Amino acid sequence: MLLLPFELKACPNECGYECGTKLDKCPVFQALPEELQAICKDNLHLLQYLHILKNNEIAVPQYYEKIDRKLKGTKNPNLIYRVGNEVFVHILANPEDVRDYYIAIEPCVVDTNNGILDEVEIRLADYVEELEGVTDTKKRFELIMNIVDRIVTVGNGAVPKAEESAQGNGNNGNSNNGSKPKSKKGKITLSRLQYNSLRYLLKRKLEGMGALDPMIIDRNIEDISCSGLGNIFVEHKIFGGLRASIGFETNEALDKFVIELAESIKHPVTFREPVVDATLPDGSRINIVYGSDVSKRGSNFTIRKFSDTPMSILELIGFGTLSYEMAAYLSIILQEGMNVWVSGETASGKTTLMNALTTFIPPEAKIVSIEDTPEVQVPHHNWIRGVTRGSTKGSDASEVSMFDLLKAALRQRPNLIIVGEIRGIEGAIAFQAMQTGHACMSTFHAASVPKLIQRVTGNPINVPKSYVDNLNVVVICQQVRLAKGGLGRRLTSINEIVSYDSVSDSFSFIEVFSWDPVTDTFIFRGNQNSYLLEHKIAPRRGLPEEKRRQIYKLVKERAEILKRIHEQGKTNFYELYAILSKAYREGYFR
Repeated sequence: MLLLPFELKACPNECGYECGTKLDKCPVFQALPEELQAICKDNLHLLQYLHILKNNEIAVPQYYEKIDRKLKGTKNPNLIYRVGNEVFVHILANPEDVRDYYIAIEPCVVDTNNGILDEVEIRLADYVEELEGVTDTKKRFELIMNIVDRIVTVGNGAVPKAEESAQGNGNNGNSNNGSKPKSKKGKITLSRLQYNSLRYLLKRKLEGMGALDPMIIDRNIEDISCSGLGNIFVEHKIFGGLRASIGFETNEALDKFVIELAESIKHPVTFREPVVDATLPDGSRINIVYGSDVSKRGSNFTIRKFSDTPMSILELIGFGTLSYEMAAYLSIILQEGMNVWVSGETASGKTTLMNALTTFIPPEAKIVSIEDTPEVQVPHHNWIRGVTRGSTKGSDASEVSMFDLLKAALRQRPNLIIVGEIRGIEGAIAFQAMQTGHACMSTFHAASVPKLIQRVTGNPINVPKSYVDNLNVVVICQQVRLAKGGLGRRLTSINEIVSYDSVSDSFSFIEVFSWDPVTDTFIFRGNQNSYLLEHKIAPRRGLPEEKRRQIYKLVKERAEILKRIHEQGKTNFYELYAILSKAYREGYFR
């Protein structure tokens, strides 16, 4: 499963393959910067990995405790950063491909166990009675490690001895509480590296996602994709598409991994039902396709990562996704209960933007969200989160669709209904909700306003054309090629739907903001020419017709407020919501 771009050559230095036993005589350790030396002392597997790089004539990587977007666009990268207490990641240039390498450095990065894990698992069968009834994974891991500590001993030797021996401390492996194990086998002697590797593998197996664990816990990863045999690929927020250091060389190994993965999330795959869509414990989305019958390159899976804390609108501004004025405009639109759809292609950042915009919804609002896979994140306390349910064979539970949840939402008196994604007949119900005065927010797959209208008015949504102007604002997101050469996500336009002319069978809409690809800046085309600001929002705020253009002053004021908050470093999603909520209460963001 480990597919490294170099050989695992044994350490030829005096310290031997058991790195860490003679640090004062280890030339690799002595050549490291002091910061990296201190880290290697506590993480001997990292030093072991650096030995392997040295033996393959690869320079010592630059170490970062954390990485940021300043590293984006780095040519020929060779760096290591930490993603967990004992897990590191090496980003290494790949001269033969556009995708560089993503190498997880774990305590088990080199197979130091030589079958010890299998032997220990066999021995654990003798203690099965102690494990009965313990379902909590953390407690189960602690209990298993307590048992492991009875059946292994950590010595200085580099070679493990899994065969029966007469080692022990006189009690033949008895536990601290005096209970006698059923096995009469002697203890297994392990080196410190082997013991650390064993502990990590057991923890990863019980509490994590197995070999995928480093990519799951790495917050810089957006997507994990296995397309069949070969390496797994990841989409990195900073380094783009990368080739991971794990993969599959045979269909048998891939199928076995996919089956175990599906069973671990309690959504088993079979030849009869080979496709699974599910949610991982951390909220990430996973799609699994099993077998070569429906996937000619073999089983495959894709994981769309879920972030505990959504990106805030200020973070997106910092990334260049939109401008302060655009954010200020959208804040007014949402505050006034306008209907907003975020539209774009796959992976254009639609859900990320929609989550970020929820901080602009008035804090006293009641929100109902409807999704088939939970992705929407709302900071408000009065939030009802609806999720669809599929029908299960052999179960009395019936299917609950997006359509069913949306109908139920209309009876819950929400101030705003958020639909995770409009795909089918639920789109017609969403427009019905808009007509009855319920504000609606959603994402949609369309690259432009005309394409969105074509899809909305065609099969299977079939919204009457005269209803379309109930949708007030369409935000178009795209992943674009920037002038500097890299890829970026941008709000390429914000559009106001004005009306439908039945005589000419045409729609009128105003492009309020647009993105200039040459300068990578945003143009406020709707300045002094916004239909919604002047004809809907200004009257609601009590501005007479001759003073309606004062509403544009509000856009500038809010843009300045957001800029000042950003300059103070208050960019966290929940922190920004708390600041804006306080501003609402005190009348500064009305």
